Amino acid sequence: MPDRLGVIADIHGNSWALEAVLKDASDKGVTRLVSLGDILYGPLNPLETYRILAEREIAVTISGNMDRLLHEASDEEIKANPTLSFVLRELSTEPAVAWLTSLPETAILDKEIFLCHGTPSSDTTYLLEDVSSGHPVVLPEEKISERLGPIKESVVCCAHSHVPRVVQLSTGQLIVNPGSVGLPAYSQDTPAMHYMESYAPHASYAILEKSAWGWNASIHRVAYDWNEAALQARALGREDWARAIATGRVL
Repeated sequence: MPDRLGVIADIHGNSWALEAVLKDASDKGVTRLVSLGDILYGPLNPLETYRILAEREIAVTISGNMDRLLHEASDEEIKANPTLSFVLRELSTEPAVAWLTSLPETAILDKEIFLCHGTPSSDTTYLLEDVSSGHPVVLPEEKISERLGPIKESVVCCAHSHVPRVVQLSTGQLIVNPGSVGLPAYSQDTPAMHYMESYAPHASYAILEKSAWGWNASIHRVAYDWNEAALQARALGREDWARAIATGRVL
Protein backbone atom coordinates (compact mmCIF):
# COMPACT_ATOMS: atom_id res chain seq x y z
CA MET A 1 0.00 0.00 0.00
CA PRO A 2 1.41 3.42 -0.91
CA ASP A 3 2.26 5.86 1.87
CA ARG A 4 -0.62 8.23 2.50
CA LEU A 5 0.30 11.23 4.60
CA GLY A 6 -2.42 12.97 6.57
CA VAL A 7 -1.84 16.68 7.20
CA ILE A 8 -3.70 18.30 10.09
CA ALA A 9 -3.49 21.84 11.46
CA ASP A 10 -5.19 24.43 13.62
CA ILE A 11 -7.00 22.04 15.94
CA HIS A 12 -7.46 24.79 18.55
CA GLY A 13 -8.52 22.42 21.30
CA ASN A 14 -11.50 21.04 19.39
CA SER A 15 -11.35 17.42 20.50
CA TRP A 16 -14.68 16.56 18.83
CA ALA A 17 -13.36 17.63 15.42
CA LEU A 18 -10.00 15.97 16.03
CA GLU A 19 -11.53 12.59 16.82
CA ALA A 20 -13.65 12.75 13.66
CA VAL A 21 -10.65 13.65 11.50
CA LEU A 22 -8.47 10.90 12.97
CA LYS A 23 -11.18 8.33 12.30
CA ASP A 24 -11.75 9.58 8.76
CA ALA A 25 -8.01 9.52 8.06
CA SER A 26 -7.76 5.96 9.34
CA ASP A 27 -10.76 4.90 7.24
CA LYS A 28 -9.08 6.41 4.18
CA GLY A 29 -5.87 4.47 4.72
CA VAL A 30 -3.67 7.27 6.02
CA THR A 31 -0.43 5.69 7.21
CA ARG A 32 1.27 8.72 8.80
CA LEU A 33 0.21 12.07 10.22
CA VAL A 34 1.87 15.44 10.56
CA SER A 35 0.51 18.38 12.56
CA LEU A 36 1.21 22.00 11.62
CA GLY A 37 0.54 23.73 14.93
CA ASP A 38 -2.05 25.81 16.82
CA ILE A 39 -3.02 22.72 18.72
CA LEU A 40 -4.55 23.47 22.12
CA TYR A 41 -5.54 27.15 22.32
CA GLY A 42 -9.30 27.72 22.34
CA PRO A 43 -12.39 27.82 24.61
CA LEU A 44 -13.14 24.18 23.92
CA ASN A 45 -11.50 21.01 25.20
CA PRO A 46 -7.71 21.50 25.31
CA LEU A 47 -7.01 18.81 27.90
CA GLU A 48 -8.82 16.06 26.00
CA THR A 49 -7.21 17.24 22.77
CA TYR A 50 -3.78 16.89 24.35
CA ARG A 51 -4.60 13.43 25.69
CA ILE A 52 -5.87 12.24 22.31
CA LEU A 53 -2.69 13.39 20.60
CA ALA A 54 -0.48 11.93 23.35
CA GLU A 55 -1.92 8.50 22.55
CA ARG A 56 -1.37 8.83 18.79
CA GLU A 57 1.84 8.42 16.84
CA ILE A 58 2.30 11.67 14.92
CA ALA A 59 5.28 11.58 12.57
CA VAL A 60 6.08 15.28 13.03
CA THR A 61 4.43 18.06 15.03
CA ILE A 62 5.52 21.67 14.69
CA SER A 63 4.60 24.76 16.68
CA GLY A 64 2.16 27.50 15.73
CA ASN A 65 1.83 31.07 16.96
CA MET A 66 -0.91 30.20 19.45
CA ASP A 67 1.22 27.36 20.80
CA ARG A 68 3.94 29.91 21.52
CA LEU A 69 1.40 32.12 23.27
CA LEU A 70 0.72 29.39 25.83
CA HIS A 71 4.32 29.37 27.02
CA GLU A 72 5.38 32.94 26.26
CA ALA A 73 2.43 34.93 27.65
CA SER A 74 3.13 37.27 30.55
CA ASP A 75 1.04 37.27 33.72
CA GLU A 76 -0.64 40.45 32.49
CA GLU A 77 -1.55 38.84 29.15
CA ILE A 78 -2.97 35.81 30.93
CA LYS A 79 -5.12 37.94 33.22
CA ALA A 80 -6.39 39.99 30.29
CA ASN A 81 -7.34 36.94 28.18
CA PRO A 82 -10.00 34.66 29.77
CA THR A 83 -9.60 32.05 27.03
CA LEU A 84 -5.86 31.86 27.60
CA SER A 85 -6.42 31.59 31.36
CA PHE A 86 -8.94 28.79 30.81
CA VAL A 87 -6.59 26.79 28.58
CA LEU A 88 -3.66 27.08 30.99
CA ARG A 89 -5.86 26.01 33.92
CA GLU A 90 -7.15 23.02 31.96
CA LEU A 91 -3.63 21.93 31.07
CA SER A 92 -2.13 22.44 34.52
CA THR A 93 -2.30 18.74 35.43
CA GLU A 94 -0.41 17.60 32.30
CA PRO A 95 3.04 18.37 30.80
CA ALA A 96 1.28 19.89 27.80
CA VAL A 97 2.86 23.34 27.93
CA ALA A 98 6.34 21.84 28.27
CA TRP A 99 5.56 19.67 25.24
CA LEU A 100 4.52 22.71 23.23
CA THR A 101 7.75 24.45 24.23
CA SER A 102 9.76 21.56 22.78
CA LEU A 103 8.16 21.66 19.32
CA PRO A 104 10.22 22.89 16.35
CA GLU A 105 9.05 25.89 14.35
CA THR A 106 9.57 24.09 11.01
CA ALA A 107 10.56 20.60 9.89
CA ILE A 108 11.44 18.56 6.81
CA LEU A 109 9.89 15.14 6.26
CA ASP A 110 11.44 12.52 3.99
CA LYS A 111 13.82 15.16 2.53
CA GLU A 112 11.06 16.47 0.25
CA ILE A 113 8.18 17.84 2.36
CA PHE A 114 8.71 21.13 4.20
CA LEU A 115 6.41 21.87 7.12
CA CYS A 116 5.69 25.32 8.52
CA HIS A 117 2.81 27.00 10.31
CA GLY A 118 2.74 30.33 8.49
CA THR A 119 5.77 30.90 6.29
CA PRO A 120 9.22 29.33 6.72
CA SER A 121 10.37 32.42 8.62
CA SER A 122 7.20 33.55 10.45
CA ASP A 123 4.37 31.74 12.20
CA THR A 124 2.14 34.84 11.99
CA THR A 125 2.38 35.53 8.24
CA TYR A 126 0.16 33.88 5.65
CA LEU A 127 2.16 32.09 2.97
CA LEU A 128 -0.50 32.16 0.25
CA GLU A 129 -2.87 35.00 1.00
CA ASP A 130 -3.07 38.78 0.88
CA VAL A 131 -5.71 39.98 3.38
CA SER A 132 -5.44 43.74 2.85
CA SER A 133 -8.92 43.82 1.27
CA GLY A 134 -10.48 42.24 4.35
CA HIS A 135 -10.78 38.81 2.76
CA PRO A 136 -8.08 36.37 1.61
CA VAL A 137 -6.87 36.63 -1.97
CA VAL A 138 -4.17 34.30 -3.28
CA LEU A 139 -0.91 36.17 -3.78
CA PRO A 140 0.89 36.43 -7.13
CA GLU A 141 3.45 33.69 -7.57
CA GLU A 142 6.42 36.03 -7.14
CA LYS A 143 5.10 37.10 -3.72
CA ILE A 144 4.59 33.50 -2.66
CA SER A 145 8.13 32.72 -3.78
CA GLU A 146 9.43 35.67 -1.75
CA ARG A 147 7.73 34.32 1.35
CA LEU A 148 9.07 30.83 0.67
CA GLY A 149 12.62 32.17 0.50
CA PRO A 150 15.25 29.49 -0.02
CA ILE A 151 12.91 26.54 0.56
CA LYS A 152 13.30 24.09 -2.33
CA GLU A 153 11.46 20.97 -1.14
CA SER A 154 8.95 19.70 -3.69
CA VAL A 155 6.02 19.98 -1.27
CA VAL A 156 5.39 22.73 1.28
CA CYS A 157 2.68 22.23 3.88
CA CYS A 158 1.50 25.39 5.63
CA ALA A 159 -1.38 26.42 7.86
CA HIS A 160 -2.39 29.51 9.91
CA SER A 161 -5.03 30.87 7.51
CA HIS A 162 -7.54 28.08 8.24
CA VAL A 163 -8.42 28.20 4.53
CA PRO A 164 -7.73 24.92 2.68
CA ARG A 165 -5.83 25.43 -0.56
CA VAL A 166 -3.67 23.53 -3.03
CA VAL A 167 -1.41 25.80 -5.11
CA GLN A 168 1.30 24.72 -7.54
CA LEU A 169 4.06 27.12 -8.57
CA SER A 170 5.72 27.26 -11.98
CA THR A 171 8.80 25.74 -10.33
CA GLY A 172 6.74 22.60 -9.71
CA GLN A 173 6.58 23.16 -5.96
CA LEU A 174 3.24 22.14 -4.51
CA ILE A 175 1.90 24.14 -1.57
CA VAL A 176 -0.83 22.56 0.54
CA ASN A 177 -2.81 24.21 3.32
CA PRO A 178 -5.08 21.56 4.89
CA GLY A 179 -7.46 24.10 6.45
CA SER A 180 -8.45 23.92 10.09
CA VAL A 181 -9.47 20.84 12.02
CA GLY A 182 -11.20 22.79 14.77
CA LEU A 183 -11.97 26.42 13.82
CA PRO A 184 -13.38 26.97 10.32
CA ALA A 185 -13.66 30.76 10.58
CA TYR A 186 -12.23 33.72 12.48
CA SER A 187 -11.58 37.45 12.22
CA GLN A 188 -8.34 39.25 13.04
CA ASP A 189 -7.19 42.87 13.02
CA THR A 190 -3.57 42.35 11.98
CA PRO A 191 -1.96 43.04 9.52
CA ALA A 192 -5.36 44.58 8.60
CA MET A 193 -8.88 43.75 9.71
CA HIS A 194 -9.82 40.59 7.83
CA TYR A 195 -12.17 37.63 7.86
CA MET A 196 -11.17 34.04 7.18
CA GLU A 197 -14.18 31.81 6.48
CA SER A 198 -14.64 28.32 5.09
CA TYR A 199 -18.47 28.73 4.89
CA ALA A 200 -19.08 25.26 6.31
CA PRO A 201 -18.67 23.84 9.83
CA HIS A 202 -16.85 20.69 8.76
CA ALA A 203 -13.41 19.78 10.11
CA SER A 204 -10.78 20.01 7.38
CA TYR A 205 -7.54 18.14 6.69
CA ALA A 206 -5.45 17.02 3.71
CA ILE A 207 -4.01 13.79 2.37
CA LEU A 208 -0.79 13.65 0.33
CA GLU A 209 0.23 10.66 -1.74
CA LYS A 210 3.09 10.39 -4.21
CA SER A 211 2.26 8.97 -7.63
CA ALA A 212 4.17 8.29 -10.83
CA TRP A 213 3.01 11.70 -12.12
CA GLY A 214 3.74 13.72 -9.01
CA TRP A 215 1.96 14.42 -5.75
CA ASN A 216 -1.73 13.80 -5.28
CA ALA A 217 -3.21 16.30 -2.82
CA SER A 218 -6.77 16.11 -1.57
CA ILE A 219 -8.72 18.20 0.92
CA HIS A 220 -11.24 16.38 3.09
CA ARG A 221 -14.18 17.93 4.96
CA VAL A 222 -15.47 15.83 7.84
CA ALA A 223 -18.82 16.12 9.60
CA TYR A 224 -18.86 15.85 13.40
CA ASP A 225 -20.91 17.12 16.35
CA TRP A 226 -20.03 20.78 15.85
CA ASN A 227 -23.08 21.86 17.87
CA GLU A 228 -21.56 20.24 20.98
CA ALA A 229 -18.31 22.09 20.38
CA ALA A 230 -20.21 25.36 19.82
CA LEU A 231 -22.10 24.87 23.08
CA GLN A 232 -18.81 24.57 24.94
CA ALA A 233 -17.50 27.77 23.38
CA ARG A 234 -20.74 29.57 24.23
CA ALA A 235 -20.62 28.34 27.82
CA LEU A 236 -17.23 30.01 28.15
CA GLY A 237 -18.54 33.29 26.79
CA ARG A 238 -17.13 32.98 23.29
CA GLU A 239 -20.12 33.52 21.02
CA ASP A 240 -17.69 34.40 18.21
CA TRP A 241 -16.11 30.95 18.41
CA ALA A 242 -19.52 29.30 18.76
CA ARG A 243 -20.81 30.85 15.53
CA ALA A 244 -17.58 30.12 13.66
CA ILE A 245 -17.63 26.47 14.71
CA ALA A 246 -21.32 25.93 13.96
CA THR A 247 -21.43 27.76 10.61
CA GLY A 248 -17.93 28.33 9.21
CA ARG A 249 -18.73 32.06 9.22
CA VAL A 250 -17.75 34.93 11.49
CA LEU A 251 -20.18 37.13 13.40
